[in-house]
Amino acid sequence: MIDPFGRTVDYLRVSVTDRCDFRCVYCMAENMTFLPKRDLLTLEELDRLCSGFIDKGVKKLRLTGGEPLVRKNIMQLFRSLSRHLDSGALEELTLTTNGSQLARYASELVDCGVKRINVSIDTLDHEKFAKITRWGQLGKVMEGLEAARKAGLAIKINAVALKEVNEFEIDHMLRWAHGEGFDLTLIETMPLGEIDEDRTDQYLPLSLVRQRLEETYSLVDIPYKTGGPARYVEVKETGGRLGFITPLTHNFCESCNRVRITCTGTLYMCLGQDDAADLREPLRSSEGNELLYQAIDEAIGRKPKGHDFIIERRGEGPSVGRHMSMTGG
Repeated sequence: MIDPFGRTVDYLRVSVTDRCDFRCVYCMAENMTFLPKRDLLTLEELDRLCSGFIDKGVKKLRLTGGEPLVRKNIMQLFRSLSRHLDSGALEELTLTTNGSQLARYASELVDCGVKRINVSIDTLDHEKFAKITRWGQLGKVMEGLEAARKAGLAIKINAVALKEVNEFEIDHMLRWAHGEGFDLTLIETMPLGEIDEDRTDQYLPLSLVRQRLEETYSLVDIPYKTGGPARYVEVKETGGRLGFITPLTHNFCESCNRVRITCTGTLYMCLGQDDAADLREPLRSSEGNELLYQAIDEAIGRKPKGHDFIIERRGEGPSVGRHMSMTGG
């Protein structure tokens, strides 16, 4: 799949549910209204949709949410999709998780061919973690990380940089992650969806974070890539990798190889744009995949050059109205 700007689209992120067992302050309102279960694609439909994209050239597939591991019988989908790893058609099957369910599922994920995972942790302070996630328990996540390590999963920690929340803890998180053998990626808060707080209060530019870190550490740019938008450095003092995802201070659109599908079958060609394509209708209106392939081709032909993310002045709405949990992180 080639978009209008010559970029090969070979990475698909699929939200299998908009539901989550956390309510992170930068992602959701505390009292969220979730989609009726009847609106969600079934696991069989998600499998068929993902398989269609693999037929079209997708090499990396990431399941997200919400929290993907709270979807009932989700391991059936992982196990079914693993056939594409066995055939060689798919290079990687992975997921982004908050870690709350890892103690239960880590070994089975490995059995399904998952080799690495991203785990979202924004602080190592138990009280602060509870405040950021509203419903989460850091101890449970740490148990999940240990289970994932024992199962043989490579782990990358994702942390959203939040002004006056964890901004002076990033140095500590870096030393902890690299000490545990985990990569760490820092992410700027993204203006997606109405939340209970003002994002101008949350926004911490990673250019400033990097500047502060360079007062202590030697950060060397490296060409390492995982298929996502992070730009990586090696931290000489720890020997570990640190990634920066900077949709606001330095967008990553020129090399974008990704599209996203919601749990209802809506394809978003860009996380930061509202243009979308309905794939549920062609999926359900025919037993064959011809209509689905046509819809995918038409959508890829509309993939924009870049996103429109900005942090608005106080009182103005987010750049995009849908929540991150709807699109899949």
